[in-house]
Amino acid sequence: MLWRYQELLRNNPTALVVDLGFGATSVTTLEMAARFHELFPSLRFTGLEIDPERVKLAATTSLPKVNFQLGGFEVPTPEKPLLVRAFNVLRQYDEPEVRKHWATMQGRLAADGRLIEGTCDEIGRRATWIELDTRAPLTLSLGFRLQGLDDPAEVAERLPKILIHRNTPGNHIHTFLQELSKAWNSHSGYRVFGPNQRWRATVNSLRETWPIVNKNHRDGELTVEWGAVAPD
Repeated sequence: MLWRYQELLRNNPTALVVDLGFGATSVTTLEMAARFHELFPSLRFTGLEIDPERVKLAATTSLPKVNFQLGGFEVPTPEKPLLVRAFNVLRQYDEPEVRKHWATMQGRLAADGRLIEGTCDEIGRRATWIELDTRAPLTLSLGFRLQGLDDPAEVAERLPKILIHRNTPGNHIHTFLQELSKAWNSHSGYRVFGPNQRWRATVNSLRETWPIVNKNHRDGELTVEWGAVAPD
């Protein structure tokens, strides 16, 4: 995630970053802070959870510029954060509730802030996330561990809540994943060069028919404009 926001962070080097719903342990917040602090040591981090016992346990691992507090979608931090990462927090809600919770979190962002709302599996092999600014969703990103990847369409089971039930014929996200799968399979000849080369060829072929964002992607990642895959 860091590479995507370096320019934004350079312009806001002391900003607040929030990890919303850090889970049973503080690992995700601490790992994110460690990575970001390598380039931006003055950033501040807050992990939020709605479970008081989890907050109490996480607080024992607090570090300089990293703290934990009770809170959810309302993001009750003293100042508005530049980035809010909210992974695996909306899956238990009904789809109609998603936009309401988006709006609550968006309303707490700094003026040029970003919300990253998504889902990942337990060991980080597959992830999907939507980037939003204070007004609207901007993009959908997919992330894979390329080693051992059979079919990128398998990421469907990790789609964000607002899309996971739309992966059916006639919906944009279904068409996109089918074409991603087709492109991956059509470049099977690149296997001799390794999965990274195959992935690059796959992404480049999709650019012909889909609004792929950014000229360069990290291997195993793909970002498309939200409007191309959004539910009708």
